[in-house]
Formats: sequence, structure tokens, C-alpha cells
Amino acid sequence: MGTSFGRGGATNFQQDLANADCIIIQGSNMAEAHPVGFGWVMEAKRRGARVIHVDPRFTRTSAVADTYVPIRAGTDIAFLGGVINYILSNELDFREYVLAYTNAAAIVSEDFRDTEDLDGLFSGFDSETRTYDPSSWHYEGLEHHGERHDQHMQRETASAQQHQAHGPSVPAAPARDETLQHPRCVYQLLKRHYARYTPEMVEQTCGIPREKFEEIARAWAGNSGRERTTSLVYSVGWTQHSVGVQYIRTGAIIQLLLGNMGRPGGGIMAMRGHASIQGSTDIPTLFNLLPGYLPMPHHEKHATYADWVDSIRHPDQKGFWHNAGAFCASLLKAYWGDKATPDNDFCYGYMPRLTGDHGTYQQVLDMIDGKIKGYFLLGQNPAVGSAHGKAQRLGMANLDWLVVRDLFEIESATWWKNSVEVETGEIVPEECRTEVFFIPAASHVEKEGTFTQTQRLVQWREKALDPPGDARSDLWFFYHLGRIIRRKLAGSTLPRDRAILDLAWDYPTHGEHDEPSAEVILKEINGYEVATGRPLSTFMELRDDGSTVGGCWIYTGVYADGVNQAARRKSRHEQDYVAAEWGWAWPANRRILYNRASADPEGRPWSERKAYVWWDADKGEWVGQDVPDFEKKKPPSYRPPEGATGVEGLAGDDPFIMQGDGKGWLFVPAGLIDGPIPTHYEPVESPVRNPLYGQQANPTRKVYERAINPMNPSGPDAHAQVFPYVFAVSRLTEHHTAGGMSRTVAHLAELQPEMFVEVSPELAAERGLTHLGWAHVVTARAVVEAKVLVTDRLTPLRVEGRTIHQIWLPYHWGREGLTTGDSTNDLFGISLDPNTLIQESKVGTCDIQPGRRPTGKALLAYVADYRRRAGVTDDPHPPVVTAGEG
Repeated sequence: MGTSFGRGGATNFQQDLANADCIIIQGSNMAEAHPVGFGWVMEAKRRGARVIHVDPRFTRTSAVADTYVPIRAGTDIAFLGGVINYILSNELDFREYVLAYTNAAAIVSEDFRDTEDLDGLFSGFDSETRTYDPSSWHYEGLEHHGERHDQHMQRETASAQQHQAHGPSVPAAPARDETLQHPRCVYQLLKRHYARYTPEMVEQTCGIPREKFEEIARAWAGNSGRERTTSLVYSVGWTQHSVGVQYIRTGAIIQLLLGNMGRPGGGIMAMRGHASIQGSTDIPTLFNLLPGYLPMPHHEKHATYADWVDSIRHPDQKGFWHNAGAFCASLLKAYWGDKATPDNDFCYGYMPRLTGDHGTYQQVLDMIDGKIKGYFLLGQNPAVGSAHGKAQRLGMANLDWLVVRDLFEIESATWWKNSVEVETGEIVPEECRTEVFFIPAASHVEKEGTFTQTQRLVQWREKALDPPGDARSDLWFFYHLGRIIRRKLAGSTLPRDRAILDLAWDYPTHGEHDEPSAEVILKEINGYEVATGRPLSTFMELRDDGSTVGGCWIYTGVYADGVNQAARRKSRHEQDYVAAEWGWAWPANRRILYNRASADPEGRPWSERKAYVWWDADKGEWVGQDVPDFEKKKPPSYRPPEGATGVEGLAGDDPFIMQGDGKGWLFVPAGLIDGPIPTHYEPVESPVRNPLYGQQANPTRKVYERAINPMNPSGPDAHAQVFPYVFAVSRLTEHHTAGGMSRTVAHLAELQPEMFVEVSPELAAERGLTHLGWAHVVTARAVVEAKVLVTDRLTPLRVEGRTIHQIWLPYHWGREGLTTGDSTNDLFGISLDPNTLIQESKVGTCDIQPGRRPTGKALLAYVADYRRRAGVTDDPHPPVVTAGEG
């Protein structure tokens, strides 16, 4: 709740959307990108819920919404900040909830200075490193509490991302003002911070007419509180920004102020673009996280096992993360089995260590520099699907070897012979040094295992048919690759090889091709007693003494009682709407996180209409329609003894049990790189000056000052008019992400046969664009061509007294498959959110011209001319800190 990232804090299950009284969809074209989940939105509407869609483009979501509002791409914090101001100015917050369950009453240090005082910066900013010393953000008298971090290192390793689960270190009992009148209490700081986010400012910044903005603010507040709840839906349209974390934080603040967290029909629903994207962050494919959101050790910060564990559990504070030692020890036991003992710190010495930025984009630049020799690509197509496609392809062209596992021969396997860079001469196939190995992969219907959906629901899928030819599952590939590597290393006495040789790599196989048992691996992920092999039922059974194995602590229970709980498919007609016996949701099969907040401080439902979990005094336990997200026997009246920590330190009315103080955070005193309160910054590329502050864009964003990565100039730079238009990107229902699974399917290629760009009639007239004719879109990185779709789905907006045109492009096309075209992601540069190192790839600036783009060497000259006119040099040093300029 304090530092929500991909999961957006208290994520509700999709079915619970049907219980909402109002649904705000922002940063998502849910009907087209997530059509199955959108069915629950339509169910809610049939029950009387109001549906509101806020998006730069009118879509099929907008068509069925009760209210649609266009917004300038990249200005969502300004809009949401206006909603916060509306709530606070009119005293519409759910005061009893806010006072009891958030840090609204906590008093912040007198040293804290807001963006209102420092023209867009917070106190503690270092202009040389472009990071903050967050000491002044802490609570009064606790400015130097807890561990201190090198914020530059935090940004390099995306360490703030780890706080989405284990939370930063905070004191359990800060000074409070229960009247919320103290000028430095969080509530008053919020009021002051958002005071300038008026309806007039929202109109000026976002292009949303005042009356439309106020209509949405009234609906959101009016459908929240004791008797009603509103759900907020977002997707990658929010996360892929240089302030993406703060987008989600702003939404979380609204939902906390209105009492929508942890309650049925409330919360924040983070939509995912693939059935197991959630699963690949729970059991991660991220460089800085381990299963269950445990942080990857850092070579300086975590020299010892105790250092690592203590950095997660924060021994002096309360909450369930106090049990981190059990989670860590059980994970290492899953990795190294009998070799992992308390005497050797469970083989902690074998663990890899972070040394800096090991993220996707740093790796791409390192490939260009020749620092990386080999690369595996699985389920990814960066030649099309990642920002700055040219950098991706040039990086892969400088490897010794590249392994691509996919269903079809995608662009990331063929760039060396079929790419723009081959046409321009930047890649010469006969001279390209990279040896590419293409290995056929099994599709999801050709293998067994689990998906974890956006609602944290783990569902088992059976294999429908055998994969063709040499296609194999990822599980098969990595198990047998590991087996072969271990065989080749057998007998080695080198210390560096022990970590591999000592791995617990003994999974049973079956069938003609020796497929590893996915169900046995699920049991290992669930966890079990070492002595008896008994599968564990809850993560509270994990131990820190080596007596348990657990591959991902949040998944403990998915194999409870030796039964594959993920395979349950009990009909909805045989159970209540919570559907607790359909699949299994982590943690502990809870369908709404932090559901203790669905009851008041005394444990009574806020309303009978929204009753969900409550305290039964006769039984002496928490009961309800869901598994209580709280200690079952802890009464609401419980108050911890002085000095209590961990779970014992949580009071009976501390619902946010993973937070270090048990509260939902309206203000973040520690844990974020870019500030304790969300603040409107312009996108990295913007045609307008920040209307609120002197600081233009996020001053702490991660930048790569490389000649290959130039940025378009932004307002008020006169050169900004070289790229006068805003472009935004998103998905089509008929194509899937980078297109590898859809452009190869005949009927999908027929439904969406060609790359296109949508423009308004007004922009078409201004630039001489013809409906169904050709146009090309230009940035400082690339030019892409597309067929023109002239449509009034895009509305020119009035911003700062002038018209801002926005264009829209899908990002599915590449050079392979049945339908081919230029790749939209080529247009983007690389600029990252400082907390997560997620790229800004939903908004940028561009020019658009009629006709087809140049080809060959002429294409390079064309882009070079745009750079010259825009003042972009080959040694870019963008003005990251702009306070006081202009």
C-alpha cells in the first residue's frame, strides 16, 4: 500500500468487479486488451454500476462506458491529483477509515519541504546524482531511523521495486495528531500539496473540460464510503512511464481516502496482458527479485546471510515480514536441498549478487559495447516488442551467440537478414558476428503447468496435445540444459562450479521425451517438511531452521494436503460468488488482500451490504466470505505490548499487515526514489512546459546518455516544434503484443491486415493526410510508415491555450509472419522509471508527414536532418534537472 507497483496494492479478483458501484478505467483499453476480464465490468454495469473511462482515445471500452473523457497522454497524475484535491477540499474522505487505517495522522519531520516550496523538487535532492536523501521525509523525530541507502545504487538496482512486498523500514508508532489539524500531519501535507490541482489546472494540463472532470470526481467520491465502493482499473498503459509507480500511488491514495481498499467491489485491479505475467513476477523473471518478492542480494549491502534476511524483515518493526527468515531459508533449501544447512547459511554463499543495473536496457547497451557474449530469448521479441528497436537489433548483432526459443521464427531471430538496419547497411548479414540458434518451443496448450492470472489466481492447465516435431516446453529445455551442464562439470574441483553441482536437480521425468513433472515442481514451490515430505498448508508453517522447503512462500498452500489446489474447477453454481474452490489464489487462497479493512476498527462490517470479513465474538475469530487476511484469533481490541515487533506488534485494527506500521500509506516516508507524494511531471518528451512547476520531467528518472539514445526536445525549447505532436500506443484485440503468435495466424492477419496510424480529421487536414493513404511518423530515433486511419476517436485537446494533437499506433507489426509492417516501438528512446527501471513507452513526441518513408541510406539522412533541426547532437546530455529554467 505504501509503494505499490505492478500489482497496485490491494488487488481484487476480477469477478469482484461485478460488486463495484462504480468502476474507473484509466490507463487501460480493457474491452479490447482484456476482453475476458471486461465481462465482469459489463456484469457490474448490468447490476447498476457506473463505468467511467479516461483515455487519450475513444475505444470499445469508451463505447459502453457511461462517461468517457479524453486526456492528454502522460498527464494522469495531474488528473488524479485533481480528484484528491476535490475529495479533501470538500471533506469527502471516509474519515473513520482514513483515521484508523492510514498514516493520515502521522506527523512528518519539520525538515520536510514539498514541491510547493522547491518548484517541483522535494527536500534532500542532490543535483549531481539526481537522487534524494529521504531523511527529511520521515516522521517527526525519526529522520535517521533505520537503514540508510545509497539512493543512486537503489535506482541502479531498482531496489525500490522490492518494497512492493516487504516494505521499507519504518517505526511502528510515529507521532500522530488524531484531529488531523497539525500542519505537518500527512493529511494536511496532502491538502497543501494538491491544493493547486484545481479543476482549472486539470483543464489546462490534461485538456479535460472542467465540467467533465467534476462529473468524474463526484461519481468517484459519491460511490465510495461506508455503503458503496468504487474499483480502479489500470494496465501497462500506466506502468510504462517515467513516473509509472507514482501513477499507481496516486490511484492508491484516492482509494485509501475513500475507503475502497480491502473491500468488495473496491481496490485496484492491475490488468495483465498475458495469462501468466503475474506468475512471472511472483516467481520472477526480473533481475532484482527472487520468488515471493524476496530481494536479490547486493554484493555490498548483503555480505552475509543475516544481512540479507534482516534487510527484509526489519527486526525492529511489526508485520508479517518478520518471518522473512523462514521464507529465505526455505527458498535456499529448495535450491540446494541437503547441501543447504544452518551451518553454511543454507548455501547463501552460492547466491548471485547484484552489482548495479542488470536490467534489460542496460544489457542492450552493454551488448552494443561488446560486454555481453551470449543471450537467451524466451517468450520475448525485443526486436519488435521493446522500446528502441534499433538499439535492440544492433545489440543482438554484436553477440557471439543468441538462443531464441519461440513458436515461430520471430524478428528477434531474423534481424540479421531482414531488418531496417540491413536495408541501411548498419547490419551486413555476411559480416554479422552473431550465431543465432533458433529452438522450437511448445505452446501453452502443448504442456502442463499453471497460469497465475492478474487476480493472483493460480490455475492448472492440462496438456491438450503433444507439441509438433522438436518443439519442447520451457521446463523440458531448462531441466535438460541444467542436467547436461552438471554432467559436463562432474568431477570439477573449482569453487565456482559448486553452486551448480550442489543444486537439488532431481526432478522425475515421464513420457517419450523425459518431460519433467510439473506437478512435482508445483509441490516444491508449495513447500514441504524435509523429514516427512508432508506438503505445507500455509506459509506460517515455513521454518527458518532448515526443516522446510518452500520454492515461493506466497504460493504455500497451492498443494495443501497433497492436492493440486490449482486444478480445482468447482462450478460457480455450487458455491458462492467468492468461488474459493475455483483454482487457488495466493496468499492462502485469499481473494481480496487486506480484507481486514472491510470491517471497522471494532471488527463490524462497515455496512451489511458490503459485509465481507468480520469478527465473531462468540467464536473468538475472524469469519466471513473469504479467508481473513489477518490472524484468525486476534481480536480487534488487541493492543501489542510495548516493544513488540513482527506479527505480535500488529494491533487488532492494523489491516495492512505487510506494512511496517500496519497502515495504508497516503505519504511514503521511505522506500521510493522519486518522492513521498505523487507529483505531476511532464513525460520525458512533451510539446508543452510543465504548467505546475519549474521542474519539467521526473528529475530522478534513469537516463542513458548515449549517441544511439537521443531524446526529442521538450517545451519550451523552440526546437520542440520539430516534433509537435504527441503519440501514444496500445494493443489491438486481434494481435498479441509483438505479434509472434498472431501475425502468423491467417484469420487474425485478415482481421487486422496492416500497420496503421490513427489521426483526427483536424490533424489530417493540417498535415495533408489522406484516409487509407500512407504516412510516416518520425522521432529522433526512427521513422515508421503506416496506413492512415482518419477518425474522430482522437480529439484535439486545448492545453495552455493551444491545440495539442495526439496520434495513436498499435505496436504489433514486424517483418515476419503473414502480415508485415514497421515496428512502432522503434520510435521510442530509452528513459526509465527510477523505482522499477520500466521504460516510458506509452507516450512520446513526433512529427507525421504524408507519404511513405525513405529507404536505405536515405532513411538515415532523413532522421539525421530531423535531429539537426531539433538541435539533437551525437553527444546527448538532456537537461534532466530543469528547476528554475525557462
